[in-house]
Amino acid sequence: MEQRQSVATTFTGAVKERVGASLAGVDADLARRYPGDAGTRQPVHTVYVPADVFAADTVRFWGDQALASLDEHAPDASSLGAVLGLSEDLAVPVYERVRAKLLREPVEDLRIDFEDGYGPRSDAEEDAAAVRAAGLVAAMCGGGSGGDGEGGGAVPPFVGVRMKCLESAVRERGIRTLDIFLTGLMEAGGLPAGLMLTLPKVSYAEQVAAMAELVGEFEKARGLEPGRIRFEIQIETTQAVLGADGRATVARMIDAGAGRVGSLHYGTFDYSASCGVGAAYQALDHPVADHAKAVMQVAAAGTGVRLSDGSTNVLPVGSAAQVHEAWRLHFGLVRRSLARAYYQGWDMHPGHLPTRYAAVYAFYREGLGSAAARLDAYVNRAGGDVLDEPATARALSGYLLRGMDCGAVDEGEVTALTGLGREGLEELAGR
Repeated sequence: MEQRQSVATTFTGAVKERVGASLAGVDADLARRYPGDAGTRQPVHTVYVPADVFAADTVRFWGDQALASLDEHAPDASSLGAVLGLSEDLAVPVYERVRAKLLREPVEDLRIDFEDGYGPRSDAEEDAAAVRAAGLVAAMCGGGSGGDGEGGGAVPPFVGVRMKCLESAVRERGIRTLDIFLTGLMEAGGLPAGLMLTLPKVSYAEQVAAMAELVGEFEKARGLEPGRIRFEIQIETTQAVLGADGRATVARMIDAGAGRVGSLHYGTFDYSASCGVGAAYQALDHPVADHAKAVMQVAAAGTGVRLSDGSTNVLPVGSAAQVHEAWRLHFGLVRRSLARAYYQGWDMHPGHLPTRYAAVYAFYREGLGSAAARLDAYVNRAGGDVLDEPATARALSGYLLRGMDCGAVDEGEVTALTGLGREGLEELAGR
């Protein structure tokens, strides 16, 4: 054991103990509120499908439609590269991985929508749709054991429902649909491993606390482990960003979720409209969107709550020129979000899948060499033209892990460049 060198000091042990005792509450609060990233996989997107449209083959249908669009409008790597401005060296591996992804796992996160995409229905109709959704998800995921992405591209790793919000006009209906869906899953064998619920149109932290109470009561009634059911908050009202008292609201919402909030999702069109932005200008890159997302980002930092950007409503349909234009727009928006550390977004149409994955894969493959070299230099104290600190090493490791999770890069590639396997990367990333 190394012997501590005898040096002169002034502070007594009592002083240090007193300071430690005075900060014990702060230490506990930091540990509770800012646990850091959980180290689990985050999907690169969420696909919303209206409850009356959802079917057993929805995921495979989206994959097939995406492949058909790719075959028609960019049948090879060079044509996709020309549309999106990718170099040939990058276009080939990106194209090959996009096609493989659309065959293997076209949808990473599926949300069955009982809110805006579904609309108001009779109670009997929505009851039946909720029962049907639970049955289909249970069958899809194998009675609670799903979420592994297997099954010929038919099983998404993450799945759940978006209920109606907890505002008074639709509160009872939203709670009932949630109850029917969760009960149906339990009766069919249990909750899927990748279950995620969406609470839309949140305005007050009390609504988040109410949602946490609801799922907590369900867990108790069904003998589930406390905290088993998590949910995401949609930030799509101005009150969710700035309260009536002038204080930022998002951080209070995360806290109100009592550890159950998994992510914050920006609602592009509801939020833009609530700020008075005209329909023609409602987009992910509008200044009101950037402001809201910056607030979300700071509020979520260190909490383990992930971030998701919204969607574009410009669909890649019509002539080849129209599809290519929509693809370029979507590709650029996804790349912009990734650069701003929004690693997830919404996709509203099967034709968005090719450019979702092309943008994600290009983002990680373009930066692979540089990130690996910087991480290798940091680990081996080899120097270089950038002097990185531990926080940056965590970011570099997280970047490489995200690339591996979505299929943009392989573990073997990363290990060859850094000498680190997944376990080593996770340790550096602080997972």
